[in-house]
Amino acid sequence: MNEVIEGLLYTRSHEWVQKLEGSRVRIGVTDHAQHELGDIVYIELSALGKVLAKGDEAGALESVKTVEPFYSPVGGKVVRVNEELEKQPELINRSPYLEGWLIELEMDSLQDMDGLLDSAAYSSLLEEA
Repeated sequence: MNEVIEGLLYTRSHEWVQKLEGSRVRIGVTDHAQHELGDIVYIELSALGKVLAKGDEAGALESVKTVEPFYSPVGGKVVRVNEELEKQPELINRSPYLEGWLIELEMDSLQDMDGLLDSAAYSSLLEEA
């Protein structure tokens, strides 16, 4: 069973977005995504200060099976990266919604969150798959 957290927003490509204060958001990959990838052994994250448009590749996750990009669900500037993942990439497998977050952005526009899925819609998407 894939864990889906209430209060987060989700993409069809299995990223999650958590609204923080102001126009800042935290982004990660879902429990479903980490299960599909398997054991994550290396992570590449966008650099601090990099400006991403909605849908841009924001980094890559390397597992024992594959290398998969992850995409920015919103546009904005990278203001924080989870440096802990450099030493412990397995945090994504263990705790994708808490310790395993990837990056934080200062969003360009709150409208970028329009079209993201709430937890009920994302759960339905997983059931259809």
